[in-house]
Amino acid sequence: MRTEHRPAPWVRTRLRATPWTALLNGVLVFVVVLLSAGLPRGVDRGEDAALHDFLRDRGIGATSLVSRSDLRPDDDSATLASVAAQLTARTGGEFRVSASGPVYGVRGVRPKVLGNPQLSRPDGPSPRLELRHLAGLSEHATLVEGRWPTAAPGRPLPIVVAEPTAEKLGIRVGDVLTEELQPGMKRSPDTEVVGTFRVNDDSDPYWTDLYCLRRPCLEIPETFEWLRSWSAVGLTGGDELPRLMEWAKGGELSWRLPVDPDSLRADRLPDAAHELASYLSGPTAADLAAATGRTDLRTFSSLPDLFTLATARRDAAAPLAALGPAGLAGVVTVVLCLAAALAADRRGPELLLLQARGGSRRDVLRRLLGEGATVVLPGAALGTLLALLLLPAPRWGTALFAAAAATLCALLAFPARALMLLTPRRAVRRGGARRLVGELGLLLLTAAAVVEVRRRGAAPPGAGIDPLLVAAPLLIALCTGLLLARIQPPLIGALARAVGRRRGAVGFLGLAGAARGAGGRPRPAVLPTLALLLAVTTAGFGADVIEAVDSGRAREARLATGGDVMVSAPKGFGLADSFAERADRLPGVRAATNVTLLTDAAVLRPGERHLTISLVVVDPTAYAEISRSVGRGAFDPALLAAPDGPTGPDAREAPVPALYSRGLVEQLGGRAGAERIYLTSTGELRAQYAGTIDATPALRDSTHPFVVLPAGPATARVPGLKDHGHWFAVGDIDGTAVRSLTRDLPVHPIVADTARRTGVPVVGPNPGDIPDGYLVKTSAALTAELTEDPLRQAAVLVFRVGTAGAGAFALIAALLTLVRAAPDRSAALARLRTMGLRPRQGLALILVETLPQTLLAAAGGLLASLAAVVLLGPALDLSALLGTEVPPGLPVRLGAVLPPALALTALVTAGVLAEALIAGRRQIAKELRAGDTV
Repeated sequence: MRTEHRPAPWVRTRLRATPWTALLNGVLVFVVVLLSAGLPRGVDRGEDAALHDFLRDRGIGATSLVSRSDLRPDDDSATLASVAAQLTARTGGEFRVSASGPVYGVRGVRPKVLGNPQLSRPDGPSPRLELRHLAGLSEHATLVEGRWPTAAPGRPLPIVVAEPTAEKLGIRVGDVLTEELQPGMKRSPDTEVVGTFRVNDDSDPYWTDLYCLRRPCLEIPETFEWLRSWSAVGLTGGDELPRLMEWAKGGELSWRLPVDPDSLRADRLPDAAHELASYLSGPTAADLAAATGRTDLRTFSSLPDLFTLATARRDAAAPLAALGPAGLAGVVTVVLCLAAALAADRRGPELLLLQARGGSRRDVLRRLLGEGATVVLPGAALGTLLALLLLPAPRWGTALFAAAAATLCALLAFPARALMLLTPRRAVRRGGARRLVGELGLLLLTAAAVVEVRRRGAAPPGAGIDPLLVAAPLLIALCTGLLLARIQPPLIGALARAVGRRRGAVGFLGLAGAARGAGGRPRPAVLPTLALLLAVTTAGFGADVIEAVDSGRAREARLATGGDVMVSAPKGFGLADSFAERADRLPGVRAATNVTLLTDAAVLRPGERHLTISLVVVDPTAYAEISRSVGRGAFDPALLAAPDGPTGPDAREAPVPALYSRGLVEQLGGRAGAERIYLTSTGELRAQYAGTIDATPALRDSTHPFVVLPAGPATARVPGLKDHGHWFAVGDIDGTAVRSLTRDLPVHPIVADTARRTGVPVVGPNPGDIPDGYLVKTSAALTAELTEDPLRQAAVLVFRVGTAGAGAFALIAALLTLVRAAPDRSAALARLRTMGLRPRQGLALILVETLPQTLLAAAGGLLASLAAVVLLGPALDLSALLGTEVPPGLPVRLGAVLPPALALTALVTAGVLAEALIAGRRQIAKELRAGDTV
């Protein structure tokens, strides 16, 4: 019986022959594809989350669309609802309205001063009443007393007021509020309070920007702060809009549509900005005006400016976020090429035998592709699926592209290396010349990339990730790796010859083996060096960028604070001398001084126009130390040294040494000398020019002219300058301890009365000028607030994940090389053992042979990262990441570059040591038992 010979299936046979190798390859591909697909998803999620947090922090008022139109006699609540529906219907593309829905109503144009004698008048002036209509009020507030306003012909206009408003102003349900008439004024219709209500939830978005509607506001004039008066809002029904229009001499309809930040995507922000521009003043706005029949309909929003700022911040953080993944991609590519090279080296005789027996290169490659697909594709599919499930994001194109690229690289790496092995030798006879040409081409490409980045700088905002800026550090690392590959053999060989002249053979044999390469195969040994180089270079360069951003934010915080701690008294109120005495004794205070800051002083010259300046009165020695520590306006305190001036009638004429700002000197025509300085409501003195400074910590804006005076001579001439309003200090100071000292200070009368008696905040023409008590600012708190930026945190997280992955794969590259060289090394050690080599010397020999490449690669990576900082640093502008304008450039910080380089080196070195200690002894023993089989 004749049996037909059937060849064994190639893929099944190969997988059965080396199951563990196939499993490890599958796991490697799974991890590579998981990272390749996961990192883009992580970047997308981080950018979206940062955008959403950025917009939420700006508040609902800043992220809303506000439409307005003049009130007409025929308008009613149905008109408001109809326009609101049409406005909402035109959203939902790139942005949509928040689930809280639109808020709309009518505001009376002119408020009325009430003349009812029973109403509260804190300092004499009568309260003012403004009328509004707010749709949906009963759904967000609870009626406390009375009823909701409804039409009441023949009676005064019915209104409701908030319960706190009624309590503070002394209003009762049933009161008829009348206007306080001045001579010649016509009496307006009266209003009747028919009910009071209580807000259900103060944090409800419905009440955004409606503070004075929920409770009364205390108005304080800018000039006469003691003439306070109440301001209240009354609400009427939607069927009383004509009477509201008559009462307020006109009205304005408004619709506020809060935009949902979660509906926006960072990658589609330009499209959202385009759609929003059309809504505000483009085709959509014209369509809405025609559809609603309101030609005066106009829409406003702060979102365009916020979109511009968010885009600039995203573009500034993009290179930092891309550095880690780019380095990881480079190291992964090197690892895949190394695995392919080692596999081809191991299976080279098998492939050459197949070719010698008649197998064509096409057939061999087809079989290798089938074998690889069986291992690679399942791992790649599982890694991609897991990345998509674990990191949900609306964008999946970039993740799938990265996963496909990694899969293709893993699938083709070994067949491509096998093709080179099966190529006839005559086709690669000039391989050395080709390698030299390739290296020179890479060197020229790197030089061109660096020159181009230096010439044009980073990509402008809106251009996305600058690929040249991200690729340049990798190109520098590649050039460094090629240089190390050239100099490493002769360098280690020279070291081996030097060690060979000494006693003992371990050092010479180990260094000689290191000079030849792992197992005598130098080409694969270049790849782990390159992997570690790429990891160290990208980690060092990115760490320097992060350190520059962090230090820049810390410096910006100190500049904004004027030191490490700043205490400011309320307007018109000074700090007690006892406060400075106790604050100066706090732990950690290195230098501190009281500061008198006047912003309305003037330089007087006969026959010339006076120049408005700011006056800074300080203790020269302490303030000089603060200026030097902050890095803003440093000066020599000896310039302001002068004995205390005379007292009495002639004290004003004695000049006081002073530092003039550069802008003031220029405005004085470069003729600065003894100048008369007029101090509003305090007096005047003469300042003698002693030097010029560009800036000073007490003033954030250094463009406005200013003068710095020593406190002793200045207060001796003008005693009113002793009323210090600020205290500045530098050092490691606890802000809580400083705040505890302010609790013992006397409180501004207006603030005290407002906080204790009325329980409402101060509202005036410029509320920021009247803070709620004493303001304490610390640079540490401001730095922490800036550091918590979600965009920065997301970028740093992605960078560090990429860096950690690059270090792990660099370790894998080193271990792959060691494992592949293990049989040859074990055979050599076994022979040496028969000649008297002790076990401990054998392990030492392994370490001497394997560690030089690792240490040289780490040193090369450190130098490459420093070179990247020096060459590419001037092109980087960190202003957008810092949130303020700073000079472009990236300083070299060895303290930032060195730690990641040492950490990655330690990781790879520990792996090499572990492999040598664990595997080396076992392999030697096995070789001795089995005999020399090589």
